[in-house]
Amino acid sequence: MQKGVDYIGIGSGAVIINTEGKLFLAKRGPKSRNEVGKWDFPGGSIEFGEKLEEGIAREIREEHDLEIEVMELLEVCNHIIEDENQHWVSPTFICTVRQGEPKICEPGKCDEIGWFSLDEIEQLDLSGSSAQNYKTIKEKFGDGMPNYYI
Repeated sequence: MQKGVDYIGIGSGAVIINTEGKLFLAKRGPKSRNEVGKWDFPGGSIEFGEKLEEGIAREIREEHDLEIEVMELLEVCNHIIEDENQHWVSPTFICTVRQGEPKICEPGKCDEIGWFSLDEIEQLDLSGSSAQNYKTIKEKFGDGMPNYYI
C-alpha cells in the first residue's frame, strides 16, 4: 500500500527562514513522489509514532543536511493532487536555521535549492501545498516574515 494513494498520507512541510528573511525552497526532481519540477517548501512523510515537529526536523536533516528549529504552525492544508490521484494532509511549520548550510542530499528527488524573497517566490512554479502556504504567508505576514533571530 502506498501513502497518499491507497490512503491519505501525512506530509509535514517547513517554511525555513534565514537571518536575511529569505525562505528556503527545493525544486522537486524526477524521483519525487509527486509534482515533479515544482518548487516547494521542503518536507516529507511522517513515520508511525513520530511527532510532526520531529518528523519535519528529521526530513530536513536527511534531505538537506540542515538543522532547523520549529517555531510555530503556519497551517494545515489539504494537498489533493487530482491528476496524480493523491491526497495528503500537510501541516506546515515556520522554522529557523539552527546550524548548517543546505545541500542536496538526495539527488533525483531534488534538482535545485535556493533562498528566495517573497517577491521571488511569487514568480516560481510552486507545488499545490506550497502555493497554499505562500498565500497564507502573504495573508498573515504581508510582505515580510517575522524575525525569530532577534
